[in-house]
Amino acid sequence: MNTTTIACKLRVRIGRFSGDLSKGLCLPAQRLVSEMVYGIQASESVLLTEVARSLEESIALRKTHWRLSRNLQRPELEDVVGGNLLNMAEGHIGEDTLLIIDPSDVAKKYAKKMEYLATVRDGSAQDLAQGYWTLHIIGAELDSDGIVPLYQRLWSAKAPDFVSENEEILRGVDRVMARVGQRGLWVMDRGGDRINLFGPLLDRKARFLFRLVGTRHLIWNKQTVVAEKLAYQCPCKHRKVIFRIENGEERSYTLRFGFRKVRLPDRPEPLCLLVIHGFGQKPTMLLTTEALRDSFQCLWRMVRAYLKRWSVEDTIRYTKTCYDLENVRVLNYQGLQNLMPLVLAAMFFAACVLDHDSRLRVMAGYVEKAAKRLLGIPDFKYYALADGIKALFTKHPGRPVTRISREKPRQMSLFELVPT
Repeated sequence: MNTTTIACKLRVRIGRFSGDLSKGLCLPAQRLVSEMVYGIQASESVLLTEVARSLEESIALRKTHWRLSRNLQRPELEDVVGGNLLNMAEGHIGEDTLLIIDPSDVAKKYAKKMEYLATVRDGSAQDLAQGYWTLHIIGAELDSDGIVPLYQRLWSAKAPDFVSENEEILRGVDRVMARVGQRGLWVMDRGGDRINLFGPLLDRKARFLFRLVGTRHLIWNKQTVVAEKLAYQCPCKHRKVIFRIENGEERSYTLRFGFRKVRLPDRPEPLCLLVIHGFGQKPTMLLTTEALRDSFQCLWRMVRAYLKRWSVEDTIRYTKTCYDLENVRVLNYQGLQNLMPLVLAAMFFAACVLDHDSRLRVMAGYVEKAAKRLLGIPDFKYYALADGIKALFTKHPGRPVTRISREKPRQMSLFELVPT
C-alpha cells in the first residue's frame, strides 16, 4: 500500500469519525469539527493559523482563520462534542477499567489579553504562572498499554461561572458516569484527598482508589486514628521489586505492602487503607472502596492500579507536546473551552480508532513507519502515530473529507398549524 493511498484512506476515516462526533450540531459547526479534528492532526498544533494552512483552501489564509475563530465560539460545541465522544468511548470501558483523574494546567506566562487568566501552578516549571486549570479523565486497563481519552476540560478560577475545583472534578465524574454507570475504578493521586470528594463519590456508589496525604482521620478498630500513624502500624508482609525509567536511567524500588479495614468518620461505608513502603521515606497511603484481603495477588492488583496512574503523565505530556497545547492563542474563553474536546477527539482518533480497531491496525502500522523515528517506536507509541499522520498529510496535502449530516426538520401538517 503506497503512502498516497494511505493518506486518502486516512482522510476518509477522519471525515467519518468527525461526522459521528458532530451529530446534533448545525452545519457550520459540523464543518468546524471536521476541519479542526483534521487540522489539529495534520499540523500537530492547536494554533488556528497552522490548522488553517493544513486545510489547503483557495481563499486567503486570514479568511479561513477568521471563520475557524468565529465558529469556535459557539456555546453548544463543548457539550455536544464531549457527549458524542463519550458515546464512542463507552464501549471501551469494562467493569474494572481504571478511570484516572488528573488535574493539570495550561501555563500562559507571556499572555496579557487572554480572557480570565488566573494564577496556576506550572507543573513543568514547578512554579506559579498565569494560565488555566485543566482536568483530564483517561481510561486504562491494567494489562494493556492502550488508553481511552474520556474527558478534558479547561477552566479559570476567575471565570464568572466557576464554583470550585471540587465541582469541576465532580462535573467530569458525572459526565463520564452518565455513560458508563458504575463500571470502572476511579483513581486519583493525593490531590483527591478531600472530604468534599469522598462524600459525593460514596453517595454516587462509585468505586475509587485515592491517595491520601496522611493527615486524614480514619476509623479503625472503633478508634479515630490519623492515616499516617495507622500506616506505620500496618503490617506489610508482601514484597515486590519494580523498575521504572527516570531521567533516562532505570531505577529499582523494593515495595512492601499491606492493608487495614477502615471507614471515614460519619460515614457507614466499609473502606480499606492500602499501605505501600518503598517509594520514599514516608509510606504511600491509598484509600479504596474495594474489599481487600490478605492475598498477594489481591493487594498487588491495587498497587498496579495506582502505578498505572503514572501513564496519565505521558498522556498529558503527549497532549501538550504533540499538539503544542500551551501555545494556544484563542483570546475568547468560550473558544478555549471548546477547543479542549476537539484536542481530545484528535487523541481519541489516534488511541482508539486507529490503534484499537483491528481493521485499521494495518493502516496504523504504515502511519507509524511514516514517522521515520530514528530510535524506533517508543513504549508510548502515540507520539509516533501523531508524527506519522502529520508526515503523511505533509507529503500528500489535500482537503479534509467532510461528512455532514443533513437531517431535514420535520414539516408540520396543516392540522398542527390550525389552532384548536
